Amino acid sequence: MGSLTEIRYGAKADVEEIAALVNSAYRGESSKCGWTTEADHLGGQRTDTGEVSKLIESAGSRFLLCIEAGSLVGVIHLEQCGEDAKLGMLAVRPDRQGSGFGKWLLDEAERAAVKTFGARKIKMAVLTFRTELIAYYKRRGYVHTGHFEDFPVDPKFGIPKVSGLRFEWLEKLGKG
Repeated sequence: MGSLTEIRYGAKADVEEIAALVNSAYRGESSKCGWTTEADHLGGQRTDTGEVSKLIESAGSRFLLCIEAGSLVGVIHLEQCGEDAKLGMLAVRPDRQGSGFGKWLLDEAERAAVKTFGARKIKMAVLTFRTELIAYYKRRGYVHTGHFEDFPVDPKFGIPKVSGLRFEWLEKLGKG
C-alpha cells in the first residue's frame, strides 16, 4: 500500500464498482485467483447493484472502500445492529489479495464501528466450509459464538453447488 492509497466511504456513484468487486472476489473464475473464492461451493452472484444501492442508502449502513491510485482494490460493508455492528462483504481484488488490503480494511471498519455506531461487539457470518477464513478472523480476535444459520435459499445470494451450506457467527469486542 503506497502513498496513493486511501480509505473512504462508498457513495451512490460507486454501486456498480462495489458489486463487481465483491462478485469477482467470491464467485466465478476470477475469484479462483485469490484465496477468498467460494466458486467451488456456490455459483451465481454474491451481490448485485440493487442490494449494494439499498445498503448505501440505508441509515446505519456504510461501505468502506480502499482506493489505490484511483482504482477500487477493496471493500467492506459495515452495519449498525442495535448496540453492535455487523461486518460483511470484505472483498479485495483477487490479484491484490495477500497484500494487506483486507487487514487494513478490517481494522478501519472495526474502528468505524466503534466511532460511528458506538458498537460494543462486532459480528460477522462466515460460511462454515471457509475454515481458512475463520482462522484468519480468529487471528484478528474474533471468537466462535456457537450460533449457526442455514444458507438462504435464494438465487440472489448464490446457487449452492453442495448441500448443507451454513454460516457461523463470529464476534469480537469493539475497541476504539
